[in-house]
Amino acid sequence: MQKVLAFALLAASVSPAAAIAADTADSNVQSVDVAYEALSEGRTAEAIASLDGSAAVQTSDPAALINLGTAYARQGRIAEARAMFTAAAESRERYSLEMADGSWVDSRKVAKLALKNLEKSNGIAMR
Repeated sequence: MQKVLAFALLAASVSPAAAIAADTADSNVQSVDVAYEALSEGRTAEAIASLDGSAAVQTSDPAALINLGTAYARQGRIAEARAMFTAAAESRERYSLEMADGSWVDSRKVAKLALKNLEKSNGIAMR
C-alpha cells in the first residue's frame, strides 16, 4: 500500500506544507494533520504546538517531520530544523509528494532539498 501526499511549497526556498494523505489502494481519502493551514497562513507557533510531540512526528511521518522542520526554521531554530529534515530523509516511511508546480517528488528528496536550502540560508544569514 503506497501513500501519496499532496505538498505545496510556500516559497521559492523549500518551505513545504503537506495537505492530504490518500490511500491509493482503495481511494479512501484520509486526512493527516500536519499543520498545513497554520503553516500556509504564517501561524508558525501554532504549527509547532500542533506537530511537536504529535503521533505523526513520533512515528517518523516524513510530511510531519518536514513541516515541523519548516516551522522551526521560520523561528530561527536551525539545529532543530536540521534534526527534523534529517529524520525525514532517514525515515523508513517514504511518500511521493506533490509540489506546488505539480511535480511529484520523493519525500526523502524533499527533505534533502530542505536541508540543503537550510544550510544555504543559514550561511547567507551569517555573512
